Amino acid sequence: MNQNRAAIRYAKATLDFAVEKKAADVVEKDMREIAATISENVELQNVLESPIIKSEVKKNSLLEIFKGANEITKGLLQTLISNKRIDMLQEVAYKYIILHEKLKGEEVAYVTTAVPLTSELEKKILDTVTKATGNKVTLENKIDESIIGGFVLRVGDTQYDASIANKLNGLKREFTNSL
Repeated sequence: MNQNRAAIRYAKATLDFAVEKKAADVVEKDMREIAATISENVELQNVLESPIIKSEVKKNSLLEIFKGANEITKGLLQTLISNKRIDMLQEVAYKYIILHEKLKGEEVAYVTTAVPLTSELEKKILDTVTKATGNKVTLENKIDESIIGGFVLRVGDTQYDASIANKLNGLKREFTNSL
């Protein structure tokens, strides 16, 4: 089973349990914190992916970092560690957020641009994504100058990359393959 499918299964099981215990919103808040913390901390990513670091050390570290988390979230951490899948934690957190938003009839569109979006452009993107998904959509703009220009739009599991950097990489691949 590939990582993506496994992450979806863990996220779905966690969401089902959280809904049953009426804690889905609290667990989503935990998942957002987990996803942000891991993405911002390369050292933590390395610890989670390292086969050398013992599971007990990973578990204690994560429980200390996320000590204010809900018991359901802590249970997920324990399960991932005992099943030797803790390296998937960030992906499980993302999948949980997506599944919970869909359950609520909401979605978040993540737009990465080289410069901040104008309010006019933000409104156009929101309208387009809302029509395409049929759900209530909120927009989060991330600035990444390395994409040079254009944008990368991600809604749920779908991503559309219209960045200049992506187009240049495509041209580079095409050029090197034709040699």
